[in-house]
Parts: sequence; C-alpha cells; structure tokens
Amino acid sequence: MVVAALIATVAFAAAFTVPGGNNDETGAPIFFKDRWFTVFVIYDAVAMFSSTASIIMFLSILTSRYAEDDFLFTLPAKLMFGLISLFASIVCMVVTFSATFFVVYQEENKGTLPRLVAALALLPITLYAVLNSRLWISLIRSTCWSSRSMFRPGKHRLFL
Repeated sequence: MVVAALIATVAFAAAFTVPGGNNDETGAPIFFKDRWFTVFVIYDAVAMFSSTASIIMFLSILTSRYAEDDFLFTLPAKLMFGLISLFASIVCMVVTFSATFFVVYQEENKGTLPRLVAALALLPITLYAVLNSRLWISLIRSTCWSSRSMFRPGKHRLFL
C-alpha cells in the first residue's frame, strides 16, 4: 500500500509539472504536439488511477470483517486485484519515465542511449513479475479452483 501511495503521489505531481514546462503566452505545455508527450500524459493518468485503485483495494482488505467466508474468496480476490493494479501502476510509471526521457532528450535519441534506457526500464517490471509470480499463482488457485471443490453434495453454503 505504501508503494501504491508513493506512485499516486508521483503521478499526481507529474501531471502538473510537465516535462519542458509551459509556454509563457498560452500556458500550454511546450511539447504538446510531441507523440512522446501524449504517451507521457496517458500513462501518467493510468498510473495515477491504477495506483489509487490499488490503495482502495488494500484499504478494503484492512477494513474487512475477516469472516470465515472471506478467507476463501473475497480476501484473495481483493489481494489479487490490488496486486494487479499495483503492477499496472508500476508499468505505467516506468513508461511515463521513459516517455519523459524521450521528450526531454530528443536530440540525443540517436544511438544506444534510448535502447539502454528502454532496457533498464524493463528491469523493475520484470523483477516485480518474477518475484510475485508464485504469489499470483497461489492466489489464482485459491480463488478460482478451490472454491469449486466446496460445491460437494451435502454442503449447503455457497462460497462465491
């Protein structure tokens, strides 16, 4: 939840401090017509909204009633949605940084520097996916497949 709050803070601040600054006469961003600036704006907004969704999901886990039924489906589903939205916000934050890099350093975009930045941008995304893959697999198993085993004859409670 702390990471999602930090991403939301950075995404919110980045929306108002656009790369390159604003034009003094019109107030519009200087790089308004650049395609990388459009990528920056879109992914910054998605990072903001997905990190906010992640915060809300983690808060709903903390404020859950923790009933016996919640541990079978509701809490793992909330955790899975929170982690997926956190992953989306991390991806969008990295894409936002890369787009800002390409907007600001357009003249230097020839050569190996952009490839190096793009390769380094994939590092945190890959690390997060690899380090949390076992957790995701166990959450999917516990929410999707274990709930079907609860529909045995003689059981009168449905866990949905």
